[in-house]
Amino acid sequence: MKVITISTPTKALNALLEQARQENIILRMSDGTEFVLAEIDDFDREIALTQQNEDLMLFLERRAQQTQTVGLADVKEQFGLR
Repeated sequence: MKVITISTPTKALNALLEQARQENIILRMSDGTEFVLAEIDDFDREIALTQQNEDLMLFLERRAQQTQTVGLADVKEQFGLR
């Protein structure tokens, strides 16, 4: 994801950004291409950055493939919590 800083927005762009603060907007070009303009909060940004972390995504993918589970009693026993 690329971040572009807008130093001198136009009135039209300001109006679109103000609308996007209220609700997501779909921008449709004359050729039918569509884009989404949406405000992102810190959580959305964190998700996007996390998804770009290849090592973490690989770990999570491997973890999702695991089918075996460990019961709470076994964990307590393993850590001497009985």
